[in-house]
Amino acid sequence: MPQRLSVVMIAKNAADLLPDCLASVAWADEIILLDSGSQDATSDVARAAGAKVFTDTDWQGYGIQRQKAQGFASGDYILMIDTDERVTPELAQSIRAVLNAPQPNAVYSIARRNFFLGRFMRHSGWYPDRVTRLYPREHYQYNASLVHESLDSHGAAVIELKGDLLHLTCRDFASFQRKQLNYATAWAQERHQKGKKASLTGIFTHTLGAFLKTLLLRGGVLDGKQGWLLAVVNAQYTFNKYTELWALNHGYSEKA
Repeated sequence: MPQRLSVVMIAKNAADLLPDCLASVAWADEIILLDSGSQDATSDVARAAGAKVFTDTDWQGYGIQRQKAQGFASGDYILMIDTDERVTPELAQSIRAVLNAPQPNAVYSIARRNFFLGRFMRHSGWYPDRVTRLYPREHYQYNASLVHESLDSHGAAVIELKGDLLHLTCRDFASFQRKQLNYATAWAQERHQKGKKASLTGIFTHTLGAFLKTLLLRGGVLDGKQGWLLAVVNAQYTFNKYTELWALNHGYSEKA
């Protein structure tokens, strides 16, 4: 018998994104959505598509929220996705093959194709952008990081799946920027809590390094106008991260 699959996602105010996302995984044995307190029709849209919807507004960061969401799942395997992601038919076929013949002590990585200002990027460090998202439910879960959380795979073999996960990273630039600022703030808070420091020199060297890394080392120049813009955006994000950490270190931030 094939292993049962639970698609798991966390969400907040994602009613406009959910229909296409849910349609791409409608073949799964169950879909679990943990709502963080939406003020739109997120829960209604999810239920209408057959998802099991739960609510938890005690936000402790992305990692903890994913752990909570997984706790509602009953499948043998977890596919963790976001509401702005879509499973392509080729990827769905690869996942079904795993469920029919899973490998012991293994987790599975997926290539994400990220959308930025009208273009699915092919370089810039945004493709293949592999993320480990398919794994046995009873053996693995996400770590507790506030942001940029990842799967604790405990040394398991990581097998690459064929097919892409389409990621609508930046459809609207202003919304994308707000999300990036929130990520930068959470990153700085987490590092500050761990006693990490930032210097003025470090702020500028990391910022310049992020720009050059995206544009040159990761081939952003091959992504045309979007590649140049993304290099600037990545530099800005890096500047915000390290400047907020510096501000927290010196008591200049309200988050201190």
